Amino acid sequence: MHKAGFVNIVGNPNVGKSTLMNQLVGERISIATFKAQTTRHRIMGIVNEEDCQIVFSDTPGVLKPNYKMQEMMLAFSESALADADVLLYVTDVVENPEKNRDFLDKVAKMTIPVVLLVNKIDETDQRHLAEVVEQWHKLLPKADILPISAKNKFGIDLLMGRIKELLPESPAYFDKDQLTDKPARFFVSEIIREKILLYYDKEIPYSVEVAVEQFKEDSRKIHISAVIYVERDSQKGIIIGHQGVALKKVSTEARKSLERFFGKKVFLETFVKVDKDWRNSQRELNHFGYNPE
Repeated sequence: MHKAGFVNIVGNPNVGKSTLMNQLVGERISIATFKAQTTRHRIMGIVNEEDCQIVFSDTPGVLKPNYKMQEMMLAFSESALADADVLLYVTDVVENPEKNRDFLDKVAKMTIPVVLLVNKIDETDQRHLAEVVEQWHKLLPKADILPISAKNKFGIDLLMGRIKELLPESPAYFDKDQLTDKPARFFVSEIIREKILLYYDKEIPYSVEVAVEQFKEDSRKIHISAVIYVERDSQKGIIIGHQGVALKKVSTEARKSLERFFGKKVFLETFVKVDKDWRNSQRELNHFGYNPE
């Protein structure tokens, strides 16, 4: 008997969805930084075993949209409710369970199995954890509730076992040697964006998008040319930095991560361009891949 299915990870920003995804898939598929709203797309990571295939999907954090890009991000999360075989709803020990009640009400009405994961249990005590679990049990009475620490891998094996139990019988959806549904260029832009999230303060990273213009690979090395788009000239100056120092640092760190990711030598060129108001332009958002199926 072979099982296969789509296991979609949803929840509010910054509760640890991407860290969980990376632990479950065992590869560094999603960006996981300390900043909220890091994941902007649905990213699939595929776990293949002899008798099962689990297609995990990490989604952007659920939030009330303030501009068009966030509307598209919410659409990715909503679409995760529609095509899941198993839903993993991630919260943590400090989040208010009433946050984003609209989305939660949709989850409560679902007929597929829902596993509620209370993450970051290493940051609380047993008594508070019991209170949190009780609150969630009232909101999602049909859900399995599992306390975990994604960062410390606590509860991950137990969760994997439960997911396998809940998967439907099915042939594999993807080739058994496939790790993700995303092309190499996607991970290049994600890794560069991660470095920008880490190295710049305030709102700068959220005004940034990265487009890979060239990706040429041979047996020994990869040549990559990428454009970092910002919304204003002042942001361009900040990204580049005095005498180009800031951009050089980001490019160097991104190149090192890309070499680890692809397992070969990488030559990376980065350029910065201004694209005013790209976050509210449907045409530009489509160009950057914000078009949920």
